[in-house]
Order: sequence, then C-alpha cells, then structure tokens
Amino acid sequence: MERLVLRASSMINHPLAQTQRWVTIHQLDTDSDQDWDELLSTLSETPEIEITFCDDGGVMLRWERDDEQLNSLAREENAEMEEETAPF
Repeated sequence: MERLVLRASSMINHPLAQTQRWVTIHQLDTDSDQDWDELLSTLSETPEIEITFCDDGGVMLRWERDDEQLNSLAREENAEMEEETAPF
C-alpha cells in the first residue's frame, strides 16, 4: 500500500499535474486490488478531488485551484521580496 500511495502522491504533486490540476493514475500489476480500492476510497472521501473512471481502467483525478492557498503563497513571496529589497 505504501508504494502505491507514494506513487499516487508523487503523480498528484508533479508540477505539470499541479499546473493542469488533473492527473491519471493506473493500477499496476504490482498493486493489489485491495490496496487499489483502499486508495480510491480515500481519494473519494476528499471533497476537493473529482474522480472519473476511464475506459482503460485508469482513474482521472481533477481538482480546483485553492485560491486561499495561492493567496497565502503570494503573501509569503511579497514578504520575502520586501526583505530582500535594498535599504537604500
């Protein structure tokens, strides 16, 4: 289960997936059906994630941009820029 969770997490957190706000995950031969079902159950309990089952057996995950998180990151970047500004 741990390897499956790490693989799914890595795919979700990939910069391209974060930009697109979607990723498709497939069950590998090494993933047990029980682990796969448990992962999908956990993902389905996450309200921010929309799950679409694909014809090829894959699962497409979509999510919306978190505006609150983006605003927080923007504030942090602005604070860092102010700290780096020369005092003259």
